[in-house]
Amino acid sequence: MANSKSISPIDEITSCFFHNLGEQIQSGDRLVIALSGGVDSVVLLHLLTKFSQSQSVQIDVSAIHVEHGISAHSSQWSAFCQTLCNRAAIPLTIHRLKISKQPQESLEAVAREARYKIFRQIQADYILLAHHLDDQVETLMLQLLRGAGVKGLSAMPIVRLFEPGKTLKLLRPLLNIPRSEILKYAQLHNLSWVTDESNQDISYDRNFLRHQIFPALEQRYPAYRKTLSRSTRHLGEAAYLLDELAKTDIENTMLAGKLSLQGLRKLDFVRAKNLLRYLLAQQMVRLPSSAKLEEILRQLRNIQNDNQFRFVIDVLEIRCHRGLIEFLASDSSSESISPVIWHGEQYLTLGPLKGVLEFTRHNNAGIDLAKLDQSIVTIRSRSGGERFQPDCKRPQRSLKKILQEAAIPPWERRTLPLLFCEDQLVWVAGIGINCNFQTPEGSTGLVVTWHPNQIDQPSAH
Repeated sequence: MANSKSISPIDEITSCFFHNLGEQIQSGDRLVIALSGGVDSVVLLHLLTKFSQSQSVQIDVSAIHVEHGISAHSSQWSAFCQTLCNRAAIPLTIHRLKISKQPQESLEAVAREARYKIFRQIQADYILLAHHLDDQVETLMLQLLRGAGVKGLSAMPIVRLFEPGKTLKLLRPLLNIPRSEILKYAQLHNLSWVTDESNQDISYDRNFLRHQIFPALEQRYPAYRKTLSRSTRHLGEAAYLLDELAKTDIENTMLAGKLSLQGLRKLDFVRAKNLLRYLLAQQMVRLPSSAKLEEILRQLRNIQNDNQFRFVIDVLEIRCHRGLIEFLASDSSSESISPVIWHGEQYLTLGPLKGVLEFTRHNNAGIDLAKLDQSIVTIRSRSGGERFQPDCKRPQRSLKKILQEAAIPPWERRTLPLLFCEDQLVWVAGIGINCNFQTPEGSTGLVVTWHPNQIDQPSAH
């Protein structure tokens, strides 16, 4: 019988870390480690340094430390992290904050949101977090006590996209390792770390579980960490299947990026709720409670005048217009702008309207430049009462009526820029040009293009 050499827990940590990291990163990737100074993140830094020195892949490694300002020792922890990174020749960025919470708010949740706000500013491929197996189990238990659904109970994945439409990912390469093994690793390698005194405060739910509940649980069920972690994987698979069902329903209910109210009503209540939850999760908002989600769905299934429907969730606004449901940023109601004079520039950024106007010259198209010559050209918001005549075969009419006929939702009408020549309305975004200002055949005209939800100049084609 061949001799088999057992792998020590320390070697297992290194092997697990190298495997989880090696599966994700590619040569040239930029990695930022979230360094608190605690034992978990110190071990993470040590392993990352070892990985970068032993692998053939070239990676850019740096660290970030968030000083929340909660503890009296915050500045000492920042100094410790700076010394640690100096020794490892790793650049460190320190962000100093002053965290405060409102009544009924969780200090832990407020601090996490403050960190994530900083993470959103990071230019990198991955942010490495030091969460481990005990954190995973604690998260599962907290979610159970909050009555979370399948997705909440599936806890933390090793890697996930940080925000939709971005490439930045959160990576937790120690997620399969128990805290006790991380501590052994740190002691074996004579690592130093700081200790947050608040970790002993059992008024925090997570600390109460860690110090009061789990020690008793371990006496009766020594393998509870791996067992409960296995449950999170099963729940993750169930959540995945629910997402796949939602994607199937999207194919039958979405029209041009908007959700069909009629299609939503055809689904039974539970399936419709799953679809709505999935669409909200894709927007990366803080999901509402099950009761609030059900209330939104009930209102959507029973609304009569859909133009009046408005529901705010976190930083998102749900609106409905002509049977189509839209998910908008809650700050999408732009401000009016004071008249802006156009001096002939190619691009004009309209901050309050959250967009950019582009002016280009084309033959046989656009606004008659001759009629704009020697006149003051201004860009304004709607103020009400404007009249417009895009078709000379039809009489001049109320701009409000024209926008309604064009099926432009009321909340979008407020964001449309209008171009005036002196006091004459010449051009309306999304509608067109006043018939008396259209470029005659054989002439060069000014084509105006509106780029909404954009603050930078459009890229050249």
